Amino acid sequence: MRRSLLSTLAILASLTGFPGYAEEGAGETSSPEAADVEVVFGQSAALTGPASEIGTEMRLGLESAFAEVNAAGGIDGHRLSLVSLDDMYEPEAAVANTRELIEKHDVYALVGAVGTPTSRAAQPVTNDAGVPYVAPFTGAEFLREAREQSNVVNVRASYFQETAEIVARLTADLGITKIGILYQDDSYGRAGLAGLRRALDAHGLPLVAEANYPRNTEIVKRALLDLKRFDPEAVVIIGAYQPAATLIRWARKVDFTPVFVNISFVGTSALAEELGADGDGVYITQVVPFPGDTRVPVVDSYQKALAASAPDAELGFVSLEGYLAGRLVAEGLRLAGPGASRAKFLEALRNAPPIDLGGFELEYGEEDNQGSDRVYLTVIDASGEVRPAQRMVKR
Repeated sequence: MRRSLLSTLAILASLTGFPGYAEEGAGETSSPEAADVEVVFGQSAALTGPASEIGTEMRLGLESAFAEVNAAGGIDGHRLSLVSLDDMYEPEAAVANTRELIEKHDVYALVGAVGTPTSRAAQPVTNDAGVPYVAPFTGAEFLREAREQSNVVNVRASYFQETAEIVARLTADLGITKIGILYQDDSYGRAGLAGLRRALDAHGLPLVAEANYPRNTEIVKRALLDLKRFDPEAVVIIGAYQPAATLIRWARKVDFTPVFVNISFVGTSALAEELGADGDGVYITQVVPFPGDTRVPVVDSYQKALAASAPDAELGFVSLEGYLAGRLVAEGLRLAGPGASRAKFLEALRNAPPIDLGGFELEYGEEDNQGSDRVYLTVIDASGEVRPAQRMVKR
């Protein structure tokens, strides 16, 4: 019977140390007074191009969390650092970056990757190298197959859960039954399409209109005309903020007025800024709390960390998710103990009791590599501001 990757890594870790974080007894102490040893994490994300705001915001959140941890003395006296490389939201670049991060920078783990197509290409590289793949910014189902993807640790709810919430809200709150979709023509878009079909099937509803656009473009005019021809009452968008905004603006001009609903990957702040007044009534599902709600303790911590590390930065859902990812890897290191191997880090998270980051709880298990199942609803108002929404309302 084939030995699992986790067991194999555990055996290897017992034999050797690993770059960037010395094993206990290997000549490093765990006190803050020790030599300034860093635990280096790597990120491959879109830092330029149409999805760049998502990548830069994830990086900002991670860096804010690491700065907070380091200011408090680090983890067992070790500082956390981040090396971020730009993949422009292209799979080939993500693979090259991931190899560079592992082979050249000796990263302890990959964290905060952005996107489904990039993760589908890069995650196998980390798997083969025995490097954890933590908190990717995607809800794709293939990353939630805990046995097959034993090096993956997800934070966020899945796209299946987001699309299920969307259909539940459209039908229950608005009585809408004619639902269409615009999706990015790649593994991300098809993951959202599969989730929407599944949710509609559960309600006994058909998908009345379907259109797509090429990744990293705003070529959505034909898609708009295809959708308009079937006159759906609502359109679910599985895409990035620029093409989503382009479609919605053009729809307003041609008097095509369905309820538009986006999932979290769209990049809420960027979408709202792109749309301005045209965003009135556009809904977005979220997988983290509202970044302005300091009644949630971890949101209050996020705001303070962001203010300390980037005083001019604006609050946002993506940087909050990056912050939560940073807090999670710090907690994983703390749970694993001084000098922990990568395998011990993964094992510590899988075997941990529920991890409460401060009003946002993560829970893992041997058969569950997704920490949170929470889905929240937000809406853009007439002033272009994003607001929490308890339910959908007719406008």
